[in-house]
Amino acid sequence: MGTALARAWLAAGHPVTVWNRTPARAEALAAEGATVARSAAEAVAANRLVILCLLDDDSVGAALDGAALTGRDLVNLTTGTPAQGRARAAWAEERGARFLDGGIMAVPPMIGAADSGAYVFYSGSAGLFEEHGETLAVPAGTRYVGADPGFAALHDVALLSAMYGMFAGLSHAFALIGGEDIRPQDLAPLLVEWLAAMAPAAAHASAAALERGDYTKDVTSNLAMQVASTSTLVRTAEEQGVSTELLTPVWDLMARRLADGHGEEDTTGVIDLLRAR
Repeated sequence: MGTALARAWLAAGHPVTVWNRTPARAEALAAEGATVARSAAEAVAANRLVILCLLDDDSVGAALDGAALTGRDLVNLTTGTPAQGRARAAWAEERGARFLDGGIMAVPPMIGAADSGAYVFYSGSAGLFEEHGETLAVPAGTRYVGADPGFAALHDVALLSAMYGMFAGLSHAFALIGGEDIRPQDLAPLLVEWLAAMAPAAAHASAAALERGDYTKDVTSNLAMQVASTSTLVRTAEEQGVSTELLTPVWDLMARRLADGHGEEDTTGVIDLLRAR
């Protein structure tokens, strides 16, 4: 990802100084016009805007240990948690730097590619974002989500969590047709079409219900009906010899919510169970 980002800025004509813990990876960018620093501290000293894209938060601290950060604008595109983003912002400010945390919603081939849909969540210093916004927008679109440095990571993980839930459903669907005279490539477009139709309605309904605190308004399929229908899904899986382990956690939560007397709600009430501590 770091290499893809650097290449996008180089292609746009920006002067770029690079450093990598594996020197050969940095040297590969020299042929494209990058200046290769001998150390992270040297790379930090080269420009006021410093972009970090490393393995994890510990790597960020280790790489910048001893670097002169006063007056620098740090943009951390390393994947982390909201708490790590907030702690790293405080750490940077103590060392005289402005800080912006980022969550990249893309894979490397999408970076710098026109119309790829790639973008990055940013949170933290509004002044830093405003000053360097055009530069940050070169490799991917930008979405500033607030002054709280943890919000970029929170948005990132929220979207990724939803993605893995979708992947779980897709895996179960493909498992169901295994051994049958149904080609996965024939089922795939049907899955995409169905999920594309369902996702906006479900998401908007949940968001509206959460904000008003009433999960019984404008309900299309109530919880009681949906819980009853899971028996058919379970029986079908059993008939096909497929485990339900990817789906039973959410079904169990729905059954708990129903048992608590919320049969006329939609499924939004499950969120309250997840939040319970």
